[in-house]
Amino acid sequence: MPPPVVFLVVAAVFAAGVIVGGVIGAVLLAALGLFVLAMVVSTWPRLRTPDRVLRIVVLAILVGVIVSLFR
Repeated sequence: MPPPVVFLVVAAVFAAGVIVGGVIGAVLLAALGLFVLAMVVSTWPRLRTPDRVLRIVVLAILVGVIVSLFR
């Protein structure tokens, strides 16, 4: 899949999760988080250290947003 398409799908799911909020939004964001985690795990050996750090930061921010939906 072309990278711009992946970016647009991820951005759309993230926006939908944040806008919808509540349990449904958290489920959307959790599904997105699992997708990102799967991508990180599958590409980890090929990533350079800065790329690894960036992906871990993205996952941490996503988890923070999910937690904030329940507050």
